[in-house]
Parts: sequence; structure tokens; C-alpha cells
Amino acid sequence: MELHGKVAIVTGGASGLGRATVEAYVAKGANVAIFDMNETKALEVIAQCPTGSVAFWSVNVADEDSVREAVSAVVSHFGALHICNNYAGIGNAVKTLSKKGVFPLDQYMNVINVNLVGTFNVARYAAEQMANNEPINGDGGRGVIINTASIAAYEGQVGQLAYSASKGGVVGMTLPMARDLASYGIRVNTIVPGLIHTPLFEALPEQAYQSLEASVCYPQRLGKAEEIAHLSVFIAENDYVNGECIRLDGAIRMQPR
Repeated sequence: MELHGKVAIVTGGASGLGRATVEAYVAKGANVAIFDMNETKALEVIAQCPTGSVAFWSVNVADEDSVREAVSAVVSHFGALHICNNYAGIGNAVKTLSKKGVFPLDQYMNVINVNLVGTFNVARYAAEQMANNEPINGDGGRGVIINTASIAAYEGQVGQLAYSASKGGVVGMTLPMARDLASYGIRVNTIVPGLIHTPLFEALPEQAYQSLEASVCYPQRLGKAEEIAHLSVFIAENDYVNGECIRLDGAIRMQPR
């Protein structure tokens, strides 16, 4: 897919991995819709991008009406939709059973609803709009959905039960969704990040941060948001990448703790 002139939705696009991806798409000449709950940070991104190339919608990804209306508004605003990146997500640190008792169901469901249901919710409405596109290449391609999981989907640590389950669900729906949407010319892939440096890590003590870096095989550092964005651009541009879950993790394999 040639990105110049294409239109992308990036959930969680106001910060972290999402922001880096917004900036990478804009650099390629694409227009981007940020779906986020943080308007202040979204406006900061917009201010740094060429006028008119980025717009913001306040969206709760787990809410059906919010997503349906926003996706439709993106198409009305930019004229089409070709790319959808799902980054929006949350996590918690709760064990199945601890001295505090069993894992509270509402806390479990909150993570599942945002990370798994929210990803599916945005993807399905994005696919509906992409299906209306005229083919953009000789293969009949009309768009690409790029979801985000985590290495916790495979190697969840102590206390990561809900997060791991939600990300495992994203991994699990990648191939079936790609098969579901193949007849429409819509590809589906999932990025599986390892330890990526985001502002969240800046609050860690230096010793803890260095310990995390040492746990990575090579290169022995945390990943960069720009490296995730680079992978997203590659997936969008390469029309033969479909149904894949791609780890970007420096060969780390997470230990129980």
C-alpha cells in the first residue's frame, strides 16, 4: 500500500506507541484520525503535524455507539479509511488469588473490555468502511487492520492474568479475522511488542530500569516507540503480510517475575 494520501485511524494515538505511529504515517503523507480519551495530548500531536493532516475524536473504544459514530465521522471528514491501528489498552496487577482474596471480577472485565473487546469493536467498524473502498492495488486490496498484543500473551508474568488474557485474545483473533475479511481485500496483522520505553517507565528507579534492560537478549535495551511505528509502516506498506503476529522484543522471553 502506498501510504501517501491514505487515511488511518490510530487508537491511543495521543501518546506512546500510538503517537509515534501517527507521526510515522504523517511523514509518509497519510492523514490520521486519533481516537483517544486525552484531548490535551492529542492536540499537542496535532499542533506538531502539518495543518489538516491529523484530527481528533474522543472515543471510548469499548463503547459501541462511540466507535461507530467516530469511524463514520472519520470517513466523512477525510473521505475514506484505509488503515486502522489499535493501540488503546490498559493493565493491572492482580493475582487470581492472593491475601486480599480472589481477583475482583469487575477489575478483570475492565481490562478485557478495553483491550480485547475494544480492539474488536474498532476493527469491525473500520472493516465496514474499508470494504466500501475501490481497490487500491492490483490484488484488490482495500485496507489493513493492525492490532496490538504483547509478549504477555505468550509469557504472562505473575499478576498479569487479565492483561495476558486480553492480549492472548488479540493474538487468537488475528488469523480468523484475516480469513473473515480476505474476500473484501482487507488484511489483518498484530504487532506483539516486548519491553518498549514509554513515559510509564520513566517513573522507575534506575536500578529497576537497568534490570529490565539486562533481561533483553539483544540489543540489551528497551525498545523504542519509533521502532514499533516503523514495523506498523512496514505492515501497512507490504501487501503480502497478512494473518501474522509479529514479535518485536529483542528476543526476550519473560520469566514468571
